[in-house]
Amino acid sequence: MTARETFISVDVETAGPNPAEYSMLSIGACLVDAPDTGFYVELKPLTDNAREESLAVSGLSIEHLSAEGVAPDAAMAMFDAWVDAVTPDGGIPILVAFNAVFDWMFVDHYFRRFLGRNPFGHSALDIKAYAMGASGGTWAETSMRVLSPLYLDGRHLSHNALGDARDQAELFRRIRAQRHPA
Repeated sequence: MTARETFISVDVETAGPNPAEYSMLSIGACLVDAPDTGFYVELKPLTDNAREESLAVSGLSIEHLSAEGVAPDAAMAMFDAWVDAVTPDGGIPILVAFNAVFDWMFVDHYFRRFLGRNPFGHSALDIKAYAMGASGGTWAETSMRVLSPLYLDGRHLSHNALGDARDQAELFRRIRAQRHPA
């Protein structure tokens, strides 16, 4: 008997491309199959390091988050508690993201640094890879530019972490439903 999998769509906004040099600025998450069940937090940055293009994408500011953000240890404890609350007893939470390697590396780094463990373990499902496998297409054919018109009515991601998590959840549900009709 296998444990029940709980698919959780996760999106992060960051100050740059990697957690070794740049801070995670916000986390948004929702249940893939119940996207109104969501989580959102903005974090105090660990450093002032930031790439202007990263901040421009999210609209977040280091100065504002330094004053108003939640301390990373508290933010990760809150996220951990939420993941635990939405994962049934004996279940396994699975991080689902559109490009999972990016989001997972920040989430994993912060969980391990501030809590000493990651409730997702090494369980992450990449929507791009799933779409590529489902369609038999190429990696280039799994860009949001290509998938949005097919599955999101052409919507672009807002770069609000919770909004993007919900859009990613919808994208995954629609690809999965096409692949495995009810």
